[in-house]
Amino acid sequence: MSGGDTAALLEAAAGGDNGACERLLEENNGLIWSVVRRYYGRGVESEDLYQLGCLGFLKAVRGFDTAYGTQFSTYAVPKIAGEIRRFLRDDGTVKVSRGLKERAMAIRLSRDRLEHRLGREPTLSELSADTGLEAEEIAAAETACVTVASLQAESGEGFTLEQVLGTDGMEDRVVERMALRGAVAALGERERQVIALRFYRGMTQEQTARIVGVSQVQISRIERKAVERLRRSLMEE
Repeated sequence: MSGGDTAALLEAAAGGDNGACERLLEENNGLIWSVVRRYYGRGVESEDLYQLGCLGFLKAVRGFDTAYGTQFSTYAVPKIAGEIRRFLRDDGTVKVSRGLKERAMAIRLSRDRLEHRLGREPTLSELSADTGLEAEEIAAAETACVTVASLQAESGEGFTLEQVLGTDGMEDRVVERMALRGAVAALGERERQVIALRFYRGMTQEQTARIVGVSQVQISRIERKAVERLRRSLMEE
């Protein structure tokens, strides 16, 4: 596939074209497997590793900025590897270094600062310019340090995300490790933060509002929108 074809598919995928996403996955199947093979022998089936790699690849498709001027594969590889490493890290196999955590924090602060200034989520090129980091460095840091909410974790009012989403009958481990992971990652930065604070750390809406820096009413709206998006995403699985 030529660079022009890839760019066109990335633009279409960013606009919600599922066919473009499927074609990008098909065309980059070899790239995904080349990363997956690095993690053989960790006690996880190769097909499970591949599915995780595909989730990471789709996150790269969503997050890539065609105006940045770097090859898509350069950005995609750490996203694919990061998704697999985060799964292994949750199982205690891979640890995240302090330096990577600090880099992820710097990126998060930059993202919040730019979002307030621009009135929208910043592009990859804007993040790169603000932090001085390359695209692959941003991808690796953000992927490694994202917190995944648990279905069984309670909010400040005692409700679990499982109860709110209505996932009765679903196999908890698979949902938590695969479907929910992808759904949460697809949320906006603010929505992910609210879900993590409310359901992972068990904070009330008022406590969450003080941390995020908005009103309790706004937190309620953000939470309601995020939960609805998660529910729709899980229903489509």
